[in-house]
Amino acid sequence: MPTPDWSNLFHHLLAVIYMTLLAIASIYGLHRYWLVWLQHRLAKQPLPTPVPFHDLPSVTVQLPMFNEASVAQRIIEAACRLDYPTDRLQIQVLDDSTDSCATIAAACVQRMKAGGHDIVFVHREHRHGFKAGALRDGLATATGDFIAIFDADFIPPADFLHSTIHHFTDPGVGLVQGAWDHLNRRDSLLTRCQAVYLDSHFQIEHTARHRAGRWFNFNGTAGIWRREAITSAGGWEHDTLTEDVDLSYRAQLAGWRFVYLPTLLCPAELPASLPAFKTQQHRWVKGTVQTALKLLPRILRAPVPLGHKIEAWFHLTSPVMYPCVLLIALLMLPVVMTNLAPFERGTLRGGILGLAALMLATASGCAYYVAGQRVRGYGWWESLRYLPALVALGVGMSVNNTRAVLEALVGHESPFHRTAKGPCPPALTPSPKNHACGLAPSANPA
Repeated sequence: MPTPDWSNLFHHLLAVIYMTLLAIASIYGLHRYWLVWLQHRLAKQPLPTPVPFHDLPSVTVQLPMFNEASVAQRIIEAACRLDYPTDRLQIQVLDDSTDSCATIAAACVQRMKAGGHDIVFVHREHRHGFKAGALRDGLATATGDFIAIFDADFIPPADFLHSTIHHFTDPGVGLVQGAWDHLNRRDSLLTRCQAVYLDSHFQIEHTARHRAGRWFNFNGTAGIWRREAITSAGGWEHDTLTEDVDLSYRAQLAGWRFVYLPTLLCPAELPASLPAFKTQQHRWVKGTVQTALKLLPRILRAPVPLGHKIEAWFHLTSPVMYPCVLLIALLMLPVVMTNLAPFERGTLRGGILGLAALMLATASGCAYYVAGQRVRGYGWWESLRYLPALVALGVGMSVNNTRAVLEALVGHESPFHRTAKGPCPPALTPSPKNHACGLAPSANPA
């Protein structure tokens, strides 16, 4: 009986595993190319100008916070500067803090209330449900027919409500989402890289999905909901770490449509340290996988167009790229050493195969991030210069994010860890380009 050639079997197995990982990464890379192409093709089509409300509806602004002492006063004051009739605007400060933030926020609320604003301070002695629980509890006493939500590190432009509310004259619209801008973009290489990541998410992904009629998600802040859309979808639930993504898909499954305004920029603070960034990424990645496990079977069974299902699949399963990247990085040296013999070593066919996998699995990310910067108006040098750092950060974060994926898959529960905030950076002055709905805002902000 012939002796098995274990060395050759190992080479074949290693090659099969490595090429399978490259194939998976290539499929998701091809989808990124698709999003870039879709955004380029559709973004220049103007959004229809909404029919304005004759009488403005009531709005509740919710400001969830937990131990946000460095930014609490800033967001409360920014909410009170929103240009909207004070008799139709309620502001809720939903504070679960266990430190000095509660005292700072309560004092600021009292000052704003004395200035004539309808503002309430709601302090919970527990964190049941975390952010989702705070929003759910606040909704019970909210007076508005529409609910705007801003995280504590955001500074909404004064015209935010006027730029969004009139889209709701369409009775099928359940959410209007604005884009994020970055207060501390240029503070460090880390914040610059984060800004590039987020710019592409908002300017490429959201724009492509919205303009193509696909589903996209609420980002937890800088958006305004129709209250009925929240309640008809089952309300806020805290069984995932991304309650915003969870509610978004449940609402769209219930038939609501979302509107995305890419030029309505809401400045916010990026995590200033690597530990804070890792905490944020772990929460986002794990929560997305949890939402996929919870809702993808329901989405795939739903009587909705196939394109909606495909796009939801790619969005909710996108964290699979992190373990793929990690394994590709770990296997690269062994693969090079064994020379990938089963795959036409040294031949033209093998070279073409490797180049195609590289272009789909790797270069797609570069195209995606460069496209996001170009849409934001940055030149080619500014768009290209951070690509090496982006690649290095992505590979480095793959360990942290792979752990998040695995924790979600095995059902390991973890609390909602807030993203640490640094010292309060200066506010940005909203530019005229922020007026996204085609309706002139009031010249006299409240």
